[in-house]
Amino acid sequence: MKYIQIRFILCVMLAFTSVGFVEAQTSTHNETDSLNGAKNSLVQVAYRKVLQSDLLGGVSVVNFEDLMKKNYNTYSLDNMQGYVGGWNGNSLWGMDSYLVLIDGVPRDANNVDPTEIDQITFLKGASAVVLYGSRAAKGAVLITTKRGTSGGNVINVRANTGFFVSKSYPKYLGSAEYMTLYNEARANDGLSPLYSAQDIYNYGSGSNPYRYPNVDFYSSDYLKKAYNRSEAIAEISGGNNRARYYTNIGYYSQGDLFKFGQAKDNNTNRLNVRGNIDFDINDFIKTYVNANATFYNTRSAKGDYWNSAATLRPNRLSPLVPLSYLDKNDATDWTMINNSANIINGSYFLGGTQADMTNVFADTYAAGYKKWTSRQFQFDTGLDIDLRRTLKGLSFKGMFAVDYATAYTLSYDNTYAIYAPTWANYNGADVINSLTKYNKDQQSGNQNVSGSTDKQTLAFSAQFDYKTTINNVHNIAATLVAAGFQQTQSGTYHKTSNANLGIQLTYDYMKKYYVDFGVAGVHSAKLPSNNREALSPSLTLGWKLNKEGFLAKSSVVDDLTLSASGSILNTDLDISDYYMYASNITQANGAWWGWYDGASEQSTNVLRGANPDLTYVKRKELSVNAKASLWKNLVTVDASYFTNTMNGLVIIPTTIYPSYFSIGYPNTSFLPNTNFNNNSRSGFDLKMNFNKRIGKLDFSLGLAATYYKTKATKRDENYQYAYQNRTGRPLDALWGLQCLGFYSKDEVAAIDGTSAHPRSTFGAVKAGDLKYADTNHDGVIDEKDEVYLGRGGWYGAPLTTGVNLTVKYNNFTFFVLGTGGFGAKAMKNSTYYWVYGEGKYSEVVRGRWTEATSATATYPRLTTLSGTNNFRNSDFWLYSTNRFDLAKVQMTYDFPKKMLKDFFIHDISAYISGSGLLTMAPNRKILELNTTSAPQNRFYNVGVKVMF
Repeated sequence: MKYIQIRFILCVMLAFTSVGFVEAQTSTHNETDSLNGAKNSLVQVAYRKVLQSDLLGGVSVVNFEDLMKKNYNTYSLDNMQGYVGGWNGNSLWGMDSYLVLIDGVPRDANNVDPTEIDQITFLKGASAVVLYGSRAAKGAVLITTKRGTSGGNVINVRANTGFFVSKSYPKYLGSAEYMTLYNEARANDGLSPLYSAQDIYNYGSGSNPYRYPNVDFYSSDYLKKAYNRSEAIAEISGGNNRARYYTNIGYYSQGDLFKFGQAKDNNTNRLNVRGNIDFDINDFIKTYVNANATFYNTRSAKGDYWNSAATLRPNRLSPLVPLSYLDKNDATDWTMINNSANIINGSYFLGGTQADMTNVFADTYAAGYKKWTSRQFQFDTGLDIDLRRTLKGLSFKGMFAVDYATAYTLSYDNTYAIYAPTWANYNGADVINSLTKYNKDQQSGNQNVSGSTDKQTLAFSAQFDYKTTINNVHNIAATLVAAGFQQTQSGTYHKTSNANLGIQLTYDYMKKYYVDFGVAGVHSAKLPSNNREALSPSLTLGWKLNKEGFLAKSSVVDDLTLSASGSILNTDLDISDYYMYASNITQANGAWWGWYDGASEQSTNVLRGANPDLTYVKRKELSVNAKASLWKNLVTVDASYFTNTMNGLVIIPTTIYPSYFSIGYPNTSFLPNTNFNNNSRSGFDLKMNFNKRIGKLDFSLGLAATYYKTKATKRDENYQYAYQNRTGRPLDALWGLQCLGFYSKDEVAAIDGTSAHPRSTFGAVKAGDLKYADTNHDGVIDEKDEVYLGRGGWYGAPLTTGVNLTVKYNNFTFFVLGTGGFGAKAMKNSTYYWVYGEGKYSEVVRGRWTEATSATATYPRLTTLSGTNNFRNSDFWLYSTNRFDLAKVQMTYDFPKKMLKDFFIHDISAYISGSGLLTMAPNRKILELNTTSAPQNRFYNVGVKVMF
């Protein structure tokens, strides 16, 4: 704890040090602006910065600080697919994971505020991540935070407030309609009705919603129309030639939709303090210190409201019952009620039944609340030594980081009594003539601690860099780096580790021809000792065609660079655990046996065989890239094509060994983990910008696109039919049956187990059930008839697009961002769509099959049974997730500087924005609907930024 306090004090000291610098310096702001411009021409890549003009393929960059001037964000990676190619919102080039580094240290992208960010670099290609070793083998996202600059002292203060507005809510049937259709479902199953016509009338009339409840979870009685998020952020930066500093202090608070019980006080708040100092000890030694402290608190009521909203039927109970219905002469029950600790608003008691002794409404009012707390402390320091006195062009850099995060939940866990009313009717009036109490009201007043977790990250790097130019034409650079990190997480025995050595050799001739070679020596403790080290090489060649004679004087081509890369990266990312190479021999689950009566012992079972040859998974990749600037920067283009394989994915294969290597009883297997499966990915990404100035109008249009396809190129499989094979299919393949419509009575009667009239193995079918194709013509409908239905887009949509438009006129800036995802499909398989048994009925069941609607039905017949024939993956439930979203619109006004002349305020900007405003999609209602979680939102914000 003392260690945590020391680091927090350091953060605060950085903030106060900033104020001291403000008082001491007097330089002008214009100098800072010019330095920022020079700085932004450098791009952070692996362990170094390079000029953007020298970037080869597989790297994309966003100048985040400039982006925030026209597009206010609340999350670091929000809609980045709208600005760069290769990133689809979920992955880089369709890979299934990526490493996030903040200032060179593995950290969470959600723990850096957008106002703290200077630049985000997307390392997509294998050649771009080779120096990071195994853990970055599927790409890396580098987030570089802001730093102070010598010159003026700048204080930026930003304030925002906005409202979240729900896009849509699920639509469930009311009590009367539900009861009617539930009776129909029982009739379909050959059962008698559960609800009488009088019951249905009473529930539908609304005359007494407490006796005949019709609970609507999405009613304005429980939910607000909107809830607020507000924040305030102060940035302080400046310095001189010897020392520079930057400090960011921010706080935000966000409410919630609920307006009743403890839930009306639900909120999330975050306080962050980030600071850094760059200090030049002398003209050849520089050092820096970064520190960050983040404090999260979330308060929420007990109970899972959204899950209950999707499961609790509307007629089940009345959560609150007015005291006024209780018989005035019922002294016993009045005494019991008066002793209750939970009379709501002085007018209601908590309702329930013997079957429902708790419910989410009573939880919200009476079960207490919980408070989740998270504390994150981050510290890193580094040293940069110019060794030119030893060898001109030689330098050394070192970095060490320590991060610590802890989280826990504090809660008040109360129990409460609910009261089941017995209703009567006296002279035409509904009266409660008795109450039955279940449970007890108990409030201990003690806080309980649960869910305590902690995480520590240690990271280091040390590197020698060498740069030289020979005869003004041969530019040579080299980097030798040793780096590693280790993360310790509570509840996890083994630490997540990464250690590697790397060499980067770069050569260019007159900035025209480029050769870039990198190699990393990686180490993994997940592998047997003989295979723990490996080399990962990468080679990139580049050519600037615009510097050739045939283009040097072109009036069209300003810049044209072609590059090609080839890489082989060794990674343990897909090796899920330690000791997977070792055999597993145990008695823990052994069968009991004995040689004679009265003797019993457990058998020793072999659960897994050993494989001393288990080795790394290999990412093998070829990529090409083209970058161009045309017509004096009117058009810029950055396009890449890639193809890669992930070879040697670890599984326990069964088809290459005799069947007797594995038996069911006792559970025994001699099969080892083996590098067997192979995957491939290929695709392209594109980024284009059009820039034009017409009079006072500045116009900029950006287009981005990423397309990828995946394939399982090798699988351990032995299916009976070729169409079942996963080999050759996409990695995100969806499989299911082909639906041929609904069974009619005649078709059910004709079922005879032939290919013309196949028999379903998923239970007896009736008219109105789904009918499936007998793909293999064996007269039986079973899993063998499942076929490939489409791509699920698990790593992001196959085609991701983005368009951003910026128009500036005088002091106004209009910005709009759109993003699209195309080519993926999904299943309507949640409880909202798969309604059977005692499930809650949504509006989709209105299209159910009946004899009268057999020609127009859009939903199977209703059933109170399991419905296993109908509710399984098939193209009946398949839908396209194609969509284009109007992700952001913002209007910004920069107050004229002449208005602020000779004033202590240098700049003022005001803006209004909207996020998630519109979705254009053939299945928009499905895509915008959440059922067992909080609804999707639109966010409307107003903000102001003031610079002093």
